[in-house]
Amino acid sequence: MKLRLHIWRQAGPSDQGMMKTYDLDNVSEHMSFLEMLDVLNEQLSERGEEPVAFEHDCREGICGSCGMVINGRPHGPLPRTTACQLHMRTFKDGDEIYIEPWRARAFPVIRDLVVDRSSFDRIIQSGGYVSVNTGNAQDGNTLPIPKVAADKAMDAAACIGCGACVAACPNSSAMLFTSAKAGHLSMLPQGQAERYSRSENMVLTMDAEGFGACSNHYECEAACPKGISADFIARLNRDFVKASLGTSA
Repeated sequence: MKLRLHIWRQAGPSDQGMMKTYDLDNVSEHMSFLEMLDVLNEQLSERGEEPVAFEHDCREGICGSCGMVINGRPHGPLPRTTACQLHMRTFKDGDEIYIEPWRARAFPVIRDLVVDRSSFDRIIQSGGYVSVNTGNAQDGNTLPIPKVAADKAMDAAACIGCGACVAACPNSSAMLFTSAKAGHLSMLPQGQAERYSRSENMVLTMDAEGFGACSNHYECEAACPKGISADFIARLNRDFVKASLGTSA
């Protein structure tokens, strides 16, 4: 396949970025999207040009670090697929592909397609934990948990923190991420003691980091590579209201 790539290039956080065009020949349909970028970077290096910076780690759809906007959609055109699991057979010969970083004030560009997502870390630090003594590993089964609650908690815990929900939202809201990280704890008995303070602290931190508000576009749910439901946002909103009004007791 022959492709024309339009890629966002930006040398640093304070530099002005721009789209730059590259033509790439002999792209195999069996390549992953990141492998295709690897081939481009090899060619750029051979020509003495600066390779395109992009994040990656596991390349198995687990770590969430490979996020980028591909033809206007976070992670590309396939539902529930991370950029590293997107294969070039999704495209056809002669296609033009536009590749950009996440666009959000809370995700400043570090370089090219790499953004600073440490704001997610600070949301987690503000309440995404359980401080109850849960005992040693062998004590895990001593506290019965209804299967329905366990399954819902696992659905929320599937969040990989990639930021696609933020990139897809017209308000750059992080409510799906925040609700998933709060929800997978608050659905379990061990997380009940801090359920409402956790919700309040995480939402306030999210606002302080510069993320926008949720206005029910549901683009976050559509873009999430793990298919996390926006129902978690409604649950977080209820907990936040109770915490704010002091009616959680």
